Amino acid sequence: MDEIPRVTEGRYLGQVDATLVPRFAGPATFARLPRPDEVSDVDVAVVGAPFDSAVTYRPGARFGPGHIRESSRLLRPYNPAQEVAPFARQQVVDAGDLVVNPFSIDEALGQIEAGTRALLERAGKVLVLGGDHTVALPTLRAISSVHGPVAVVHFDAHLDTWDTYFGAAYTHGTPFRRASEEGLLDRSGCLHVGIRGPLYDASDLRADGELGFQVVPSVELDALGVAGVVERIRVRVGDRPVYVSVDVDVLDPAFAPGTGTPEAGGLTSRELLAILRSFASLRLVGADLVEVAPAYDHAQITGIAAAHVAYELISAMAPRG
Repeated sequence: MDEIPRVTEGRYLGQVDATLVPRFAGPATFARLPRPDEVSDVDVAVVGAPFDSAVTYRPGARFGPGHIRESSRLLRPYNPAQEVAPFARQQVVDAGDLVVNPFSIDEALGQIEAGTRALLERAGKVLVLGGDHTVALPTLRAISSVHGPVAVVHFDAHLDTWDTYFGAAYTHGTPFRRASEEGLLDRSGCLHVGIRGPLYDASDLRADGELGFQVVPSVELDALGVAGVVERIRVRVGDRPVYVSVDVDVLDPAFAPGTGTPEAGGLTSRELLAILRSFASLRLVGADLVEVAPAYDHAQITGIAAAHVAYELISAMAPRG
């Protein structure tokens, strides 16, 4: 059958061959990759967490995983920027979407943590497609159960270390405060990249620093350049296990209009992808990509950017040599 995925290097089951099956056909998995039941070993599992019940502005990120998958159909098997074939060097699968309760935040977080823990029993690494940024907290709980406290490199327009919204402890603006309080983070190795826009008070930054984060604000990109940001990250995380969290609103709305809380003055997609390509030298143990809200997207602008972010993260996870 033409729809049988190509087997490369004698072991890995890769993408459906686009020279045999048109990209608009075939499986609707991320990058048209196999499902876990189609392979014997799993190195990286892509999984959706379709949850957005903890947003404070525009909802719709629950539909993000499907939108990113649909936007990933043009991804090809060789990444020339990183000089690696990410789906041949490691077995990558699409594990589908986790079942999450849309009416109970607490139950949803438990379901995401349990689902991620189950995946980590089989896969070495996970890439979670959100969903709103709340999903980072249960994912970090699962990751830290395997690796201990991790360094977090967080790409976002917003700090997401606030204490509460409307009296709620778990929202998309609080995950990294809770993660730091729970001991999931290595406080000596965390930083935010791309922060911009108004804050509630100057104390927001002081409190953020006390939780273990350094900040590379978006406004410094012009002075530092991509190479400077890469060096800041490298020095900060060192050889610690690293978890990468990407809120798509780190990109300027020109490059990612389909998100819940857009902020002007963000990174370009070229800048973000270039920074992520340097992560092949880090000890990546997991990642998430969140806040894609397709109802506000058009022409798949945000979806395509997100799909390429996921592709660069998976490429960076691929073994070299």
